[in-house]
Amino acid sequence: MRIGTPKEVKVAEARVGLTPEVAHLLVSRGHQVFVEAGAGAGIGLSDQAYAAAGATIVPDADALFETSDLIVKVKEPQPAEIARLAPRHVLFTYLHLAPDPAQARGLMESGAVCIAYETVTAAGGGLPLLAPMSKVAGRMAAQVGAACLLSPAGGRGLLLGGVPGTPPGEVITLGGGVSGLHAAEVALGLGARVTVFDISIPRLDALHAHFGGRVSTRVATPAAIADAVAGADLVIGCVLAPGAAAPRLVSRADVGRMRKGSVLVDVAIDQGGCFETSRPTTHVEPTFEVDGVLHYCVANMPGAAPLTSTQALTAATAPFVAALADKGWRQATCDDPHLAAGLNVVDGRIVHPAVREALGFH
Repeated sequence: MRIGTPKEVKVAEARVGLTPEVAHLLVSRGHQVFVEAGAGAGIGLSDQAYAAAGATIVPDADALFETSDLIVKVKEPQPAEIARLAPRHVLFTYLHLAPDPAQARGLMESGAVCIAYETVTAAGGGLPLLAPMSKVAGRMAAQVGAACLLSPAGGRGLLLGGVPGTPPGEVITLGGGVSGLHAAEVALGLGARVTVFDISIPRLDALHAHFGGRVSTRVATPAAIADAVAGADLVIGCVLAPGAAAPRLVSRADVGRMRKGSVLVDVAIDQGGCFETSRPTTHVEPTFEVDGVLHYCVANMPGAAPLTSTQALTAATAPFVAALADKGWRQATCDDPHLAAGLNVVDGRIVHPAVREALGFH
């Protein structure tokens, strides 16, 4: 099969869908690999490294899409990329269609088969292609939240961990999944007081055991969240409903009751965000204020650590890329129901039930 990875065009995005190591794996299995010139330059992966791995370097995105059948990316395709898709293409990338009907319609009209990393499942449960970036985003959320609390960033001038004789900051994590756990770990490591909210009692039990009781856990109810948010210095939103839009857990009124200079970090912004006041931002302009509360809502948070993120992501995606290349998408998804769960768009239709319901496409 002819497999291609383009240079990402989303603002401040330097991750890449294939590394030279994965390209070499695919070439060794008899496939042709095409890489857009400069695709890995942002993380030090030169065109020469890809060529040495057996890949062919093509000059631009037009040539990449023209020569490739399986397109392996990182971020959701931008309008110019959607325009290059044809019915013969299989697109394998993050899509996050639930809050993005325009992208969904564009992909449907393209006729391409579109497989989303974020809805591929695992035999033991979980989302194995979302988990690597959830780990990065969760860890980053605590770090950027701590930075935003400093006065030069617009925060209330609080050092999250405090110093002897001063109180540490209060951190609330909404959602105790992969990103929530990693956010809590870093916040705790910085010296903050941390409370994790989740709707699952077994998950709260697991978190309590994981942290040895050093992190408080609470059942997520609207009243409990509103009460906790009002006194928090940093709120990190990590809720996830696979394929669906994120639930709005913090209202505009809740934000209005927070202290001026407090911070919200919305890790769930890719799926529409879990704060009513959220809107997507970029690494170029990552924050905005509502009622004096600083919001960090970057829609590609792991893009700020593109080297780490690319290494983690491609290690997870490589077996699935190999299966798609070896067998074709029909046989690969027939053989593997977990990869089949990644199917979002086929024959011009939204085929993932949660995505279809979130978009209202019936």
